[in-house]
Amino acid sequence: MRVALFLTCVNDTLYPETGRAVVKLLTRLGVEVDFPMAQTCCGQAHYNTGYRHEAEPLARHFSDVFGEYEAIVTPSGSCGAMVRELYPRMGERARAEGRGDVLAATLAPVVPKTYELTEFLVDVLGVTDVGAYYPHQVTYHPTCHGLRGLGLGDRPRRLLQAVKGLELVELPGAEECCGFGGTFALKNSDVSAAMGADKVRNAESTGAEVLCAADNSCLMHIGGTMARLSSGMRPVHIAEILASMEEEPAV
Repeated sequence: MRVALFLTCVNDTLYPETGRAVVKLLTRLGVEVDFPMAQTCCGQAHYNTGYRHEAEPLARHFSDVFGEYEAIVTPSGSCGAMVRELYPRMGERARAEGRGDVLAATLAPVVPKTYELTEFLVDVLGVTDVGAYYPHQVTYHPTCHGLRGLGLGDRPRRLLQAVKGLELVELPGAEECCGFGGTFALKNSDVSAAMGADKVRNAESTGAEVLCAADNSCLMHIGGTMARLSSGMRPVHIAEILASMEEEPAV
């Protein structure tokens, strides 16, 4: 199977190790992974800030770049939700504004074949045991876009439970937002910081070494809060855990 890796802006700029982990993991599972060099922002930041029309050229470009692939895999629930949830809304809105069906028709091909990493593994490849080894105590934070937008459910947990050496510890208040929310963290910084502190305190109460999530934007916020609170925990993307092997373990 030939898929495209949609790495996203945040990962490309700040967390390239997550992209390398996705490639390592999928290659190990027999998947041919391409990285289209022409990929750019999916338009989420623009759309969520109110610049809906400015997001449209980015969405069209996304469809042009990724349209030929069997599947598009991303290690980001928020960007995955942008394509799956908001691209159809953009097409509907353009139609309602009297601009016809061109945008909807352009974006439609990429919507159903864009997958967040864990749902691609479970739903498309049909695997939960990916042969990973990670000898640490881990607690899992389900991010809002993954939980409510994409409906990832227990897929990430099933993958983590199958990792050799990993002890999965329940996170109190797991389904509560960490407080990031993109520009919410800037516009409502005091509330965002308080929510982040609550999330970190709950995570610390588990005694786990690692807090894991499927979206580095949320882990960036949580990790910054951990640093300010001098927490002993580490934020780690689930891709890096699943890519870890006994012969080549991740730290």
